[in-house]
Amino acid sequence: MASENHPSYFKIYIMLLVLFVISVLGPEIAEIFDMKGAPRLVLVLVTAFGIALVKAYYVLAYFMHLKFEKIYAPYLLLSMVALLFVFFFGTATDSMKSEGHNWEKLPIVLPEDKGFDHHGEAHGDSHGAEDHSHDDHSGHAH
Repeated sequence: MASENHPSYFKIYIMLLVLFVISVLGPEIAEIFDMKGAPRLVLVLVTAFGIALVKAYYVLAYFMHLKFEKIYAPYLLLSMVALLFVFFFGTATDSMKSEGHNWEKLPIVLPEDKGFDHHGEAHGDSHGAEDHSHDDHSGHAH
C-alpha cells in the first residue's frame, strides 16, 4: 500500500463540488429553457442520477479507500448491495400491494379526518350514552 500513489484529496473534493454544481444546474437549466418531454427527462436524469453515480464512485474509490484495498473489499461491498436488493424486493411485494390472498391493507384514518371531538370514544373514554352533565371540560380529573 505504501507503493501506491494516492491522489490529492483536495483535487477530488473540488471535482466532487463541481459535479454537485452540475447536478444542481441540470434541472435548473431544463426549467430556464422550458424544456419539455424526453429532452428534459434525459437532462434531469443524467445530471441528477448519472452524476450521483459518478460522485458515489469517487467517494467509494478514494475517500473509503476501496481503490487501494485488497480485492476482497469491493466484493464485500457488492455482496452487501446485493443483499440490500434481496431484502428490498423480498418485502416490496407485500408492502407495495394493497391486498393479498388473506389480507387487505386498510387506509390510515387520522382522527382529524373523521371529525372526532375532544370527548367520548375517540380517545378511549367509553362513557357511552350516559349523562355528561357532570363534565366541566376543564381538563381536570374528577
